[in-house]
Amino acid sequence: MGDGNKSELERVLKVQRDAFTTARPEPMEVRKDRIKRGIALLVDHGEDLARAMSADFGSRSFEATMVTDITSTIGFGKYCLKNMDHWAKTQKRSPRFPLGLLGAKAEVRYEPKGVIGILSPWNFPIQLSLSPLMQVLAAGNRSMIKPSEFTEATSELTKNLIQQYYNEDEVAVITGGPEVAQAFSGLPFDHLVFTGSTQTGAKVMEAAAKNLVPVTLELGGKSPVVLGRSADYEKAGERIAMGKMMNAGQICLAPDYMIVPEEREEAAVAAVQLGVHHMYPTLLDNDDYSSVVTDKHFDRLQSMVEDARGKGAEVIEVNPGDEDFSGSNARKMPLTILRNVTDDMQAMQEEIFGPILPVKTYSQTNEAIDYINGRDRPLGLYYFGNDKAEREEVLTRTISGGVTVNDVLFHVSVEDLPFGGVGPSGMGSYHGPEGFREFSHARAVYTQPKIDIAKLAGLRPPYGDSARKTIAREMKKV
Repeated sequence: MGDGNKSELERVLKVQRDAFTTARPEPMEVRKDRIKRGIALLVDHGEDLARAMSADFGSRSFEATMVTDITSTIGFGKYCLKNMDHWAKTQKRSPRFPLGLLGAKAEVRYEPKGVIGILSPWNFPIQLSLSPLMQVLAAGNRSMIKPSEFTEATSELTKNLIQQYYNEDEVAVITGGPEVAQAFSGLPFDHLVFTGSTQTGAKVMEAAAKNLVPVTLELGGKSPVVLGRSADYEKAGERIAMGKMMNAGQICLAPDYMIVPEEREEAAVAAVQLGVHHMYPTLLDNDDYSSVVTDKHFDRLQSMVEDARGKGAEVIEVNPGDEDFSGSNARKMPLTILRNVTDDMQAMQEEIFGPILPVKTYSQTNEAIDYINGRDRPLGLYYFGNDKAEREEVLTRTISGGVTVNDVLFHVSVEDLPFGGVGPSGMGSYHGPEGFREFSHARAVYTQPKIDIAKLAGLRPPYGDSARKTIAREMKKV
């Protein structure tokens, strides 16, 4: 599969950039029409896309896919339609005294950048390609999308549907393998959005830097869950189990490890186990529970468990139906809890991206905070508890891309909040007004008044008393 040789990529980019330049300035109604077409695509073909995703994974919950990939993206498109007029308004700024009094004017115009590339991953192939597209279009840009080769059926269907709903000079999908992705990330876009691993993100940023292309990197990392002593452990356990088993844990924001009070460790583990039993009485033939996407990913997760076992971890398989997974080729893996983990274990060194949950303990809250701060800044952080002082201590002393309190994942579902990482978990963000600005150029416009400001302030040679008075005035302490 593939249609992304370098010359073809460059051709499509030129077609889009030429169309963008020729059409400027485009009215807001044109932008809105493009978003409405994207929403219509998902309304008309969302179920087909959900079935394609299930085929790609081997097994993936239809209902969960409709919620996470289809309806969430439709909702985000509607959110953009509702707010884009406000986002795009020119902002008045205040020229410094006395320029404003003399008639000077300053403003910021949020203008489209041009052609924006979107490199999307396999775990949520529609949400993580078409959701940023909605905001890219809202900001007035054109877009080229390179979806993952791991979800081949979904990528091909997406390409065919995009061709039906958009002209090539508006939106185009480029399919292909790693070599196409590499060529794609090296194109001279006006902006590039990448969602994926931290390691690949570094390579994408390096390729983009050769053309000085600004990037939005949505990466991942090890998002911690901190359980306070004041938490409702039964509720917390079920919510953590949901976040860890949705899409079989193949979520950049999935809770990666749990850190709990040492005297409550058994209660915390039992609460997660109970949550699994409530939601997934069986796993192998349960359409609600997704498969791991490929054999390679499955084997990696299995070796991660064996590495932990070999280094002394207690391995707890949560298998509510007491099913035999050894004879199955469905790539379904029960939630596997790891106790007594150490930092030399693979599960504590890498983002897990699967249904494995290490558990660490603390005696004082500051120990948990210090542990989190001693590692890369995560994409998400989750705190469970009703102690406001402790919650604020955790939030103010740690740094993460985003936070959900008393649940997991949910901050990404709030369309009006920016979604993004910090440091190794990413840079930049989309969603919210921040996403519109991410995909816009903030163009400063200053209008000089009729009076000769440079002469009045003594800023034009030959310099004399006016210049010395201006310097003296500015050199005063505050």
